[in-house]
Amino acid sequence: MKLFEMFDEAVAGYQDVSADNSKPKWKESRKTKLTLKQIRKLRKMNDVRNYEKVSYLKKIHQQYAPKAEAAPTV
Repeated sequence: MKLFEMFDEAVAGYQDVSADNSKPKWKESRKTKLTLKQIRKLRKMNDVRNYEKVSYLKKIHQQYAPKAEAAPTV
């Protein structure tokens, strides 16, 4: 969790409350098991984050790249 997520309002569509089965039951000490659907969703979210990070870094490299040398005029 990121710090701004604690104070800002939750973004719609990030959490599916109907699919949230993380609430433990009384005297249940076992960890909850992830379903294949949840694992696929986590992988897709990770792929999207990686894509966004790469595109962000490309944009930053373009902004701070050294300027191309101007062709000498004769």
